[in-house]
Amino acid sequence: MKFNQLYLFAAFLFLVLGCQNADQPKSDLKLWYDNPANASAEDDKNGWKDDPEWLKALPLGNGSLGAMVFGDVNTERIQLNEESMWSGSVDDNDNPEAREAQLEIRRLLFEGKYKEATQLTNKTQVCKGAGSGHGNGSTVPFGCFQTLGDLRIDFHNEAEYQNYYRDLDLNTAVASVSYTQNDVHFKREIFTSYPDQVLVARFTADKPRQLSFSCSLDRPEYFSTTTEDDQLIMSGALVDGKGGKNLEYMARLKAVNKGGELAYNNSELIVRNADEVILLLSASTDYVLKYPEYKGRDYKSITAKNIEKAAAKSYKQLLADHLTEYQAYFSRVELDLTPEEINPVPTDKRIAQFKESQHDNHLVELMFQYGRYLLISSSRPGCLPANLQGVWANKIQTPWNADYHTDVNVQMNYWPAEVCNLSEMHEPLFDLVASLVEPGTKTAQVQYGNRGWVVHPITNIWGYTSPGEAASWGMHTGASAWIATHIAEHYRFTGDKEFLKTMYPVLKGAVAFYLDWLVEDPETGKLVSGPAVSPENTFLAPDGSRCQISMGPAHDQEVIWQLFTDFMLASDELGISDDFVKQTTEARANLAGPKIGSDGRLMEWAHEFPEVEPGHRHISHLFAVHPGEQINLQETPDLAAAAKKSLDYRIENGGGHTGWSAAWLISQYARLGEAEKAEHSLNTVLAKSTSKNLFGQHPPFQMDANFGTTAGIAEMLLQSHAGVIELLPALPADWPAGKVSGLRARGGYTVDIVWAEGKLTSAKITADRDGTLKLKYKDVDSEKDLKAGETFHFSL
Repeated sequence: MKFNQLYLFAAFLFLVLGCQNADQPKSDLKLWYDNPANASAEDDKNGWKDDPEWLKALPLGNGSLGAMVFGDVNTERIQLNEESMWSGSVDDNDNPEAREAQLEIRRLLFEGKYKEATQLTNKTQVCKGAGSGHGNGSTVPFGCFQTLGDLRIDFHNEAEYQNYYRDLDLNTAVASVSYTQNDVHFKREIFTSYPDQVLVARFTADKPRQLSFSCSLDRPEYFSTTTEDDQLIMSGALVDGKGGKNLEYMARLKAVNKGGELAYNNSELIVRNADEVILLLSASTDYVLKYPEYKGRDYKSITAKNIEKAAAKSYKQLLADHLTEYQAYFSRVELDLTPEEINPVPTDKRIAQFKESQHDNHLVELMFQYGRYLLISSSRPGCLPANLQGVWANKIQTPWNADYHTDVNVQMNYWPAEVCNLSEMHEPLFDLVASLVEPGTKTAQVQYGNRGWVVHPITNIWGYTSPGEAASWGMHTGASAWIATHIAEHYRFTGDKEFLKTMYPVLKGAVAFYLDWLVEDPETGKLVSGPAVSPENTFLAPDGSRCQISMGPAHDQEVIWQLFTDFMLASDELGISDDFVKQTTEARANLAGPKIGSDGRLMEWAHEFPEVEPGHRHISHLFAVHPGEQINLQETPDLAAAAKKSLDYRIENGGGHTGWSAAWLISQYARLGEAEKAEHSLNTVLAKSTSKNLFGQHPPFQMDANFGTTAGIAEMLLQSHAGVIELLPALPADWPAGKVSGLRARGGYTVDIVWAEGKLTSAKITADRDGTLKLKYKDVDSEKDLKAGETFHFSL
């Protein structure tokens, strides 16, 4: 072929491929689709029923403001959330009758009278009042996290459209929509900016004067929408659960146009014949995370200033500021399991195909980074922590009130925070925990007569720390120990002594409660917790009764051991060695520990009770394997083997059937070195518990499965809980080659790993601070003293 012919052919090929690739997906981190979610579909009023079209919408968030973008053509819906949009109010739920009955309950339990003990527990060890409303608390004082409402955009056009494409780019946290209609190419770009505290939506067309639409703001109840100062304003107040109103909120919408006309007419914003339109939306409430008032934010001024400042910036500057802030977090970690070219398949089709193939390494990459994206989007510093639904909920009554479940769920939300290099996103959880100390101190005194503070299996933004309304699940006294373990975990990764000093009183208060709560088992002489549950699980007692309440269940013993261990570490790091520390050290030494049953399994209760539900979704007695550190392959191989047998038994009997529980299994099996079983658990999440927009399913939708999956993938690649950094501890055969960079290890290390043909080829470990690096890969151990900022290169 001659040069001119070659040039013409190349030019033609460039044009053809350019046309084909316009608005087409690239082989990178995008959720993308060739069809919209139906913005006209009505949400089911049943709070426990998912809405299929909402689960096709794409999530955006800046920690405080959440949005679900449907991407429909003729009528767009952007469903909105604000982090503190809670009904309810502060309420006294502590039960003064509880304390008097505890000695008798313990006596009955130690004597094996479980039926009588259960009856007395159910009668006395519950909250006063309505509690959580049995998970339906939108109209009781406990309250409920709920939708802020909807931004609805009507284009007043019913013409056919072509070349439809929408995506969510995880690298940029921007959702886009594009299509052709009446020979005009339209495009939308939407993001939520943390620096500017606004949602930004840009509308463009490739021909002039083609943008005409109307906008409205609404929600299912308690709102009014007005126009003022060239803004659409929606405001109202939510019920307090006591016959009045409490939380006040406001959302403001402003349009900035190029060409055409803008009009604000009653409750609508109207755009006519514009070339470009930028919508800016800000929302806030009067909530402040401070017990007992929880009020005082100047939400009207805040939203007004946010809109004013954002409107003074160009779209280019708004986007640039957003990208600079967001990518500083997201770009820290890269995972590549697919060196081969990725077949461009829409995300909903990928999910459908995976149900059959059980293999798609790019989907694994996407799911891993999606969890990181969702954590950044729902848990920024200064915001409230991610709840059961992150910061995305389209209901008034959300499932389980979309609250903070402290018997695994909110903890699971933060499992990826440290190892996946998002330590700052952990901060909102610590803010919440610190805010619970004062109400939890009152609960500890009233319910138990104990020092310190306590929280039970649920809490909310109003400082709820009492037990639940049913003892079978609500008597989870181990919750404050579990949630407090995140404090030392954050320190192990960061080495932040100022943080540790600040949170030390919180740790100490948690320990104080358990020092008073533990009692001596008359049979063994060991310290045990109780009356207590193994979260939500039931056993068959020797007297034939079905019970949840016992003394010294493994879960309580393990979380208390971890808390005491963490407190001893914190005290040592801060140079504190007083009588309280000595008392804690002695108590930990006398704690009843994990036991192996006659069948070789790790026991869930202090005695070998048969499980009523052998395949129960909770695996609380395996806390010591993950996320705890008491049981590991290096130091306690016999207990690790028993834990594995217990885990296998649970799965053989149908366990791991909810999204979050399957996600937890990934990390459990990874910690036990079971690569293929860890991958099988990951595949279960992807095949059975993942929506079209990759949201996790309990069902209904819960965000914890997403976070647990991301954490589990990280555990398969890197572990550091047993005092040594272990590389590729659970690498499955389906991941023969790959690389990961930016993962974090305890001790203050950043780790990059490369492997091929199923074997490590190289690793790079960079230290934050001076220390001794202990490294392990299979049977190879290495030790190296590193200075802060120094890098160790490891290869075989």
